[in-house]
Amino acid sequence: QVQLVESGGGVVQAGGSMKLSCAPSGSTFDISTMGWYRQAPGKPRELVAQVTKTGRKTYADSVKGRFTIAGDNTKNTVSLEMNSLKPEDTAVYYCNIRAPTTTGRDYNFWGQGTQVTVSS
Repeated sequence: QVQLVESGGGVVQAGGSMKLSCAPSGSTFDISTMGWYRQAPGKPRELVAQVTKTGRKTYADSVKGRFTIAGDNTKNTVSLEMNSLKPEDTAVYYCNIRAPTTTGRDYNFWGQGTQVTVSS
């Protein structure tokens, strides 16, 4: 059974940097996209950044120019480099991998979530 293991969360000061990493524990697989979501208290989960198998990257407007996503299709690893962090970036960050199936719909694999707290 595939599990996504996240690392890199913690507490940083505003303006600082932090890198999140995600890797599968178990078998690797073909992917459609790899990415990161986050959820702040009382708010819905939102997409932060994602990268497709072909290398296309998408970022939330709120993090453009500050965050960088990188993925390795073969290893099914994905990282998120976060720079110039702001208090509003505080949230639980979740790794996500979408894998194609024979039904035409992707499976969604999720990490357990890692807390990122940005202090002012």
